[in-house]
Amino acid sequence: MITDKPLETALDFTPGSAPAQPSRMVLNHALTEAKLILRNGEQLMVALLIPLGLLLFGHFARGRYGITAEHIAPNVMALAVWSSCFTSLAIATAFERRYGVLERLSATPLGHGGLLAGKAVGIAMIATGQFLLLGAVAQALGWHIHPSPWQWPIMLVSVPLAMFVFANLALAMAGLLRAEATLAFANIFYLVGLVAGGIMWPVSSFPHALQPVIASLPTGALGEVLRHWTTGGVTWYSLLVLVIWAVMAHLIARKAFRWTS
Repeated sequence: MITDKPLETALDFTPGSAPAQPSRMVLNHALTEAKLILRNGEQLMVALLIPLGLLLFGHFARGRYGITAEHIAPNVMALAVWSSCFTSLAIATAFERRYGVLERLSATPLGHGGLLAGKAVGIAMIATGQFLLLGAVAQALGWHIHPSPWQWPIMLVSVPLAMFVFANLALAMAGLLRAEATLAFANIFYLVGLVAGGIMWPVSSFPHALQPVIASLPTGALGEVLRHWTTGGVTWYSLLVLVIWAVMAHLIARKAFRWTS
């Protein structure tokens, strides 16, 4: 006679003691950072809606207001990198520091380095998405690039360098100022960079005495790299400016950034 006997299976519900792989933790935190930015209405407006609006406005303005049709797309791409890697990151980090989020997350297995790496990867993901989306919209509107062979590698190195510079400056501001002050100054600097930082208007359009100053700003250097990438010029000076700013901004951030308010 055959009888059914219950299977005896040992189930172990003990949590694993080993933390996840560092790369996996950083990637998960980066995805969380990106989702939080996209869910925030104000940051989404700064990161995407304003650049898209300016792209459409510049296309239909057809060369008026000192912005040529061939430059509007690289200008807006530079603005997108500036908005995400500086403005959005500074504001988000300042409020996380105020409410103790940074202090608590840094005590997890993620650690200080993993937390900053996750933020960097998350912001880079957002900025890269902006770059590709704005480029696709611009091409749909009739924009075309005519880069020189040398400007391709310059652009591919300069854009990540600019992201690094802006992110370090954002962390320095978020670490030095109170959250409310960071919110105010990050938006002010965003508008100053947009109007007078060499992003929306080329350096050559400013008074002659100011051109060396604006060309030596990271915003101006990024704008010049992308504009020359579009029209076929080569901008070794702008690449050098971004390299110097990358070193200085990192040193400033290491000195200024604090985990607690």
